[in-house]
Amino acid sequence: MVKVIDLKKVAHEMIKNGTWKFENGVFKQALENGIVGFDGKNFYFPEYFSQKERKDAKKKLEFILGLDIDLENFYSEIEDSKFSFLIEEFYGLTLPRAPSKYQALVEVIAQQQVSFEFAMRTINNLVKLVGRKIGDLYLFPKPEDILNLSDEELKETKLGYRAAYIKSLTEEYVKGNLSLDLEKLSEEEAIKYLTKFRGIGKWSAELFLAYGLGKNTYPAGDLGLRRGIAKIFNLNPKEVKEKDVREIIEPYGKWKFLLAFYILCYDRKTEMMKNANRNKGRRKKI
Repeated sequence: MVKVIDLKKVAHEMIKNGTWKFENGVFKQALENGIVGFDGKNFYFPEYFSQKERKDAKKKLEFILGLDIDLENFYSEIEDSKFSFLIEEFYGLTLPRAPSKYQALVEVIAQQQVSFEFAMRTINNLVKLVGRKIGDLYLFPKPEDILNLSDEELKETKLGYRAAYIKSLTEEYVKGNLSLDLEKLSEEEAIKYLTKFRGIGKWSAELFLAYGLGKNTYPAGDLGLRRGIAKIFNLNPKEVKEKDVREIIEPYGKWKFLLAFYILCYDRKTEMMKNANRNKGRRKKI
């Protein structure tokens, strides 16, 4: 029975952007009014927080860390499947989410067509460039902060063409043309709405819905997800298409988003191990 989540594993899969840290068993997150924390059992707030601030911060941390996810039921769903080995591999791992919808949008765009590791570096660059320091952490930049950045400053982040997308989408968001409050829309309706905006394709829309809103969706066309499926079912990655991914994951109903995330984490872990072994072999030759 899963009594608590494994915060170390959750933190390992989060985007390392400088707005949070995991230290001595405590997850700490910078919020507008102070740094809050959670150790797996207890929540920690600054002494000056009002009751309302504590309640709001607790709700925020629960969303960020996926504390509402019933891992026990999820594991019972996959324990007799081809995915059962993922339980031991990632026991206690929930699906981390962004503290705000705007942050989710920016971080999703930053991940387009690059590795997760490279995307994290560019996001961290952006945060340190314009985010407000709070203690030893940073607040994620506000839309206005990003709009005030010059093109030369944006180049420092190494975001490449994604910087232009982030800036144009931020303008649409600030003007009120782009709404991120899509909780009441169905997955299909939300994707159709988001993909009307330049810079947001289907992959980005699906990832935003999961990462920013906690919706039960996943980017079926994602390379890592297709590659992970190929590894688990001993298939050629090039032959695994989006429709194949959906045929495999959709039957898991309300758990499809979490299963997809576990498969992505499995692919990321195995790719890192493969690259580490390759680099080790190169050093031996030298």
